Amino acid sequence: MDWNSRYVAELVRRALEEDIGTGDATTSAVVPPRATARAKILARQTLVCAGLPIAEKVFRALDPEVRVTLPHNDGSFVEPGAEIVQINGSARAILNGERTALNFLAHLCGIATVTKRFVEQLAGTRTRIRDTRKTTPGLRSLEKYAVKTGGGTNHRFGLYDAILLKENHIALAGGIKAALDKAHTYVSPKVPAPRAASAYDAAGLDPEVVGPGPLPVQIEVRNQREMLEALGAGAESVLLDNMPVERAAECVKMARGMRPECVIEISGGVTLDNARAYAETGADFLSSGMLTHSAPAANLSLLVDSFEGT
Repeated sequence: MDWNSRYVAELVRRALEEDIGTGDATTSAVVPPRATARAKILARQTLVCAGLPIAEKVFRALDPEVRVTLPHNDGSFVEPGAEIVQINGSARAILNGERTALNFLAHLCGIATVTKRFVEQLAGTRTRIRDTRKTTPGLRSLEKYAVKTGGGTNHRFGLYDAILLKENHIALAGGIKAALDKAHTYVSPKVPAPRAASAYDAAGLDPEVVGPGPLPVQIEVRNQREMLEALGAGAESVLLDNMPVERAAECVKMARGMRPECVIEISGGVTLDNARAYAETGADFLSSGMLTHSAPAANLSLLVDSFEGT
């Protein structure tokens, strides 16, 4: 993640503008303009740190003289009571930025923490957990970063860097074989369409590092008949959608026998409670929108240690 990107700077600016508006009336009423303070952000639960640098960006956007120390790195596993951010400087800047910093961190640490729990559930299997496009508009880069920080894997970033044929695409194309034929024809002679510059900027990626290559093609199937038709039509990657564990296991076994190199993903209804059972089918990936749209916010708080100035 490029924490110095325009994307991050603009996100912080808008978040502060949304919260502070014309001014923090409470802080202006009771805190002297030149007062200084020391404060810390505490973990109130066991969690995986994610997005810590954005807290520094928040406070320093309010006052460049504020000093921010990060005792832990993103990806660190910390226990309740751990100080994950330390702030020293303008008391008004600390209080002005408190909620914005906590909102970012609670959300991102929450995503990383629930992702880590999925990873632990899948330990010892070949299966990896990955995210979806079910993200908060404008926050996709941060949320997908938090998934990776928790040990998960990112699926496509957007509509431009992979082809995923879903039921509506298949219906409009005229069926499974027709959809796959059209997709393979579309990607085979083409240099991939360039990804949006904002996506590269947001993720801190260099297009030259990512490099060219054909867009991957994946197709969603809902039952054995559709899967067999897809494999027969040359599918290189199938997504088993909303299948019970037993049916998914049958499909994985059948697909492995028919095309061992095919990438198999299971999606729809994947939870912490059933992730292990789905992983034991032998699928390559499980995907879950809950990583980003339903992860509980991490329990954090900011406390002022000392205060100087009148």
